[in-house]
Amino acid sequence: MSSRNFYNRAFSFFKEYRSASKLLVLSTFSGGGLLVYSDSAPWRRTLTSDGQQVKKKKVVVLGSGWSGYSFLSHLNNPNYDVQVVSPRNFFLFTPLLPSVTNGTVEARSIVEPIRGLMRKKGFEYTEAECVKIDASNKKIHCKSKDGSSLKGTSEFDMDYDILVIAVGAKPNTFNTPGVEEHAHFLKEADDALKIRHSVIDCFERASLPDLTEEERKKILHFVVVGGGPTGVEFSAELHDFLVEDVAKIYPKVQEFTRITLLEAGDHILNMFDKRITAFAEEKFQRDGIDLKTKSMVVGVTADEISTKERGTGKVVSEPYGMVVWSTGIGSRPVIKDFMTQIGQGQRRVLATDEWLRVEGCDSVYALGDTATINQRKVMEDIAAIFSKADKGETGTLNKKEFNGVVKDICQRYPQVELYLKKKKLRNIATLLESANGDNTEVNIETFKQALSEVDTQMKNLPATAQVASQQGKYLAKCFNKMEKCEKKPEGPLRFRGESRHRFQPFRYRHFGSFAPLGGEQTAAELRGDWVSIGHSSQWLWYSVYASKLVSWRTRSLVVSDWVRRFIFGRDSSSI
Repeated sequence: MSSRNFYNRAFSFFKEYRSASKLLVLSTFSGGGLLVYSDSAPWRRTLTSDGQQVKKKKVVVLGSGWSGYSFLSHLNNPNYDVQVVSPRNFFLFTPLLPSVTNGTVEARSIVEPIRGLMRKKGFEYTEAECVKIDASNKKIHCKSKDGSSLKGTSEFDMDYDILVIAVGAKPNTFNTPGVEEHAHFLKEADDALKIRHSVIDCFERASLPDLTEEERKKILHFVVVGGGPTGVEFSAELHDFLVEDVAKIYPKVQEFTRITLLEAGDHILNMFDKRITAFAEEKFQRDGIDLKTKSMVVGVTADEISTKERGTGKVVSEPYGMVVWSTGIGSRPVIKDFMTQIGQGQRRVLATDEWLRVEGCDSVYALGDTATINQRKVMEDIAAIFSKADKGETGTLNKKEFNGVVKDICQRYPQVELYLKKKKLRNIATLLESANGDNTEVNIETFKQALSEVDTQMKNLPATAQVASQQGKYLAKCFNKMEKCEKKPEGPLRFRGESRHRFQPFRYRHFGSFAPLGGEQTAAELRGDWVSIGHSSQWLWYSVYASKLVSWRTRSLVVSDWVRRFIFGRDSSSI
């Protein structure tokens, strides 16, 4: 075989099997050989069928949280040049942040460095924060994480063809005076470490001699604002620390400790099943956690927190040692500025369509806590849907015409499926029969009547890691088959246009929620309205969270932290 034929066949082989490019054979004139494995990124050059190089679209991803990391993990289209910009060079497993605050889990155990994924995927990463989005010129303005960096390198602009916004959200203080200055938040790893240090510092200060009982009670009064999952779990974790560890480490001051949980609503965990809410409230009362519902915080000073009772309007002030604020989320400044640019300044959060595109910006996508899907109503399109189905233009729909659009209606408007489930109807045809009786054809008025209540089931998606992760995975899959779907769309019919949408709209699938309540007990609400409360659910929580960690490294670290805590107790050092 000639050397020319050999190299031609070798080139064809490596072109067809790209992963084989990691193998390189080095030979010598003496006939020896060496097989070398290279773990570098695959060839980044993409060629057309005629051998011409394809110009890649530049995709800039802002953020390395749940939605951003999920998007990057599942993106496998070689036609994109991907650049990640984030002030955080790691992914943070936020559901375990409350466990970091009391030393159950170490902060480093729940973070995964992002540069490992960048190297594996062949993406680029820049540690900086986006401070302004210029959608009209397709640019972002960034500042490096360290403002004291060398002159000329702290600020820069970056162009993009497609922008994916996944910066998450910031804590919402509702403009309550003193919260920013005096309260702790629980959104980042640094927040959890600050709380951990503050808790230990409170016990060390309370252990000083010559303090009065009142001074010790003030220092050891821990106030948690917000009865959602984060506030409840932190309260439970803190209570476990007090009962299981503080009693041994600080026996002289344990009797002065108090935990107060403040909730403005009628109940804590109001997004869960009522059985879970009732059990959680009863357990907290048994554990000695002072639960105060219908109490709205109106101010925080360096020494006192003031609340207003919803029923009486009475304002009460109490001294405290530490306050943790966990009452919801709000948009970051860069997102607020962007919303003003594109005419969404009056909205609370950034609005996207069902394909996660920012409304008014075709080349910008937004995921996770950054945005909310502005789901289109069925009744807004009812006339267009009827017209599209009425192919004979008779003013009525027969069974065949109706069946021709049923699938597209259910795909395009997810509230239809939710409404049918609530009414315990088998399908949309059953719904139509209930409104039309025995008539075989349907007119526009009957069509409207049948679907008139469907939009009542429209709901905003919760700001959870589960939603963000699914959105990132969904958008990555859309990008992976972009070229294919542009030629052959796979989405539902365009009722107000021609042909079909390129992709199926995003559809969230809820797999369940957990609410750890302390004392090795957890409440679980899974699919199908299945509720479990107790020790068995705690072990389910352990297994699910361990499986959801993004690498074997973090899994082994977290599991070892759990084992260490069972054997030796929690770490109470202030490091």
